Amino acid sequence: MSNGKLSSSDVLKMINKKAGRTIAFAGDQENPADIKDWIPTGSRWLDSIICRGQLAGIPVGRVTEIAGLESSGKSYMAGQVAREAQKKNIKVLYFDSEQTMTSEFLVKLGCDMEGDNQIIIVQPDDIEMVLETVEICMSNDPDSRYLFIVDSLAMTPCRADLEKDFNPQSSMAQKPRVLSLGMQKLTVALNKTQSTLLVLNQLKTQIHTGNPMLALSQPYFTPGGKAIIYAYSLRIWLTGLKSKKSFVEDNSGFRIGSEVKAKLEKSKFGTQGRICNFKILWGGDDVGIMNDESLMVAIKSSDKLKNAGAWFTLQGWDKKFQAATFPKLMQTEPKFSKIVYEIMDEEVIRKFENKTGSAKDFYEEEEGLKVESVE
Repeated sequence: MSNGKLSSSDVLKMINKKAGRTIAFAGDQENPADIKDWIPTGSRWLDSIICRGQLAGIPVGRVTEIAGLESSGKSYMAGQVAREAQKKNIKVLYFDSEQTMTSEFLVKLGCDMEGDNQIIIVQPDDIEMVLETVEICMSNDPDSRYLFIVDSLAMTPCRADLEKDFNPQSSMAQKPRVLSLGMQKLTVALNKTQSTLLVLNQLKTQIHTGNPMLALSQPYFTPGGKAIIYAYSLRIWLTGLKSKKSFVEDNSGFRIGSEVKAKLEKSKFGTQGRICNFKILWGGDDVGIMNDESLMVAIKSSDKLKNAGAWFTLQGWDKKFQAATFPKLMQTEPKFSKIVYEIMDEEVIRKFENKTGSAKDFYEEEEGLKVESVE
């Protein structure tokens, strides 16, 4: 204290003493609100656009939404996030409100369904049960990190919905109020225990009467109310591309996958509005995101990748290759994959961070463009 005024250090000590624990931090101290870890999504391209200036993923200790149209790959991405969480020794609870998740499906995605770290599938009756389970896990096991996946928010009723009749007016706005209180109670605990809440949601068509321009600029909304939107640190919206070229076909012409566009509808990491594309396999023995195939698209604007007809050359790699062999090279040639990742970091992460190149390369070309769902 000098001249009767408290120094910043004195104020810090006073606040923490009053609270009985450390709740205030100086600017030069580590802040608990800082993201300390990320869970990969299964798409290297998507991980590269989530946080400005670095490779990221689903932020640990925060609330994230993955929303999409029907059959857009929400559950596939959630399953791959669960797989990556297990690799980090994070316990996974999968709330299956839609009653469709199976162990076989998760095993196909590479998840561990045996042993001490196996995924626990919970079939909750209502959203209150979800929130109560999340709270009790964190309070009784504060030294463990958890990934809680809610599949899906739109299909999880609140207790009032179950107790009333089928008239939607009977329990109007009950669920948003429950979620508002739940987020107030759980947000701090999630960060403190470094646990993560991943909410899957449905994109529903917005009906704008009398203003057709709003229908173009705001074509979708997500159920659950406004309060939970404020709790999200990251919102990933998935939409499909309905064209023959967007489908993945096997050698016999049967459709076994489709292309998905991912857009960061909200990001607290300086990247809102960024987009990327990748394909998801769903109709064969292999399922999940086709990660390697999308990387060639991600680096197509680099002058280090050149093509002449059907053949490509990559700076630093002395052999020509075709687009069809790119995924195999990524899997079998460490030098090749290292070069691709370096180019990708330059094109997708550093160019955006330094604002070099054209901004339209990083964002959706036309805001409000209606995108059809995957069939």
